[in-house]
Amino acid sequence: MLTHEMTIAGLKRALPICRVNDNLYIGAFVIFGDCELTMACATELLKKAPEYDYLITAESKGIPLAYEMARQHGDKKWLLARKGAKLYMQNVVGVEVKSITTAAVQKLYLDGADAALMKGKRVLIVDDVISTGESLHALEALMQNAGASVVKKAALLAEGDAAARTDIIFLQKLPLFRKTADGE
Repeated sequence: MLTHEMTIAGLKRALPICRVNDNLYIGAFVIFGDCELTMACATELLKKAPEYDYLITAESKGIPLAYEMARQHGDKKWLLARKGAKLYMQNVVGVEVKSITTAAVQKLYLDGADAALMKGKRVLIVDDVISTGESLHALEALMQNAGASVVKKAALLAEGDAAARTDIIFLQKLPLFRKTADGE
């Protein structure tokens, strides 16, 4: 399998190159299970993060990152936007955002108690990889519905055009890979 070698937060990793379509390939970044990388990335991202009251991530590969950032920062609580409302959730606050790139609808939900906790507070949105920005857009809409103020959006990697964005902080650029004329 082809891989893309990169150094993230001082640690070398080989990302498998995965086919998206006939002409586009991505380096698959998976932080799940990599405690060393999660801890190092959390440390480095916190150095770039502004002051915040709470941090939030969507139900995704950002979960271990959000946990470790909150732990290192000394936070007593961090928040998770769920992809589906759960039975235990009360007074659910939700948002549906239609993705321009996939024409799919993304749904995210917060427990009403978490939404009330965030009202009027400074929130840092955290994700593992930012590519099209649709997950961030959904989280921003959810924060607006909860009455929270987004102080910054942060990710470990900015993929493709996302690396040129000025509204996010990130540790490394992750290139996109295109098929060349000779098929490589």
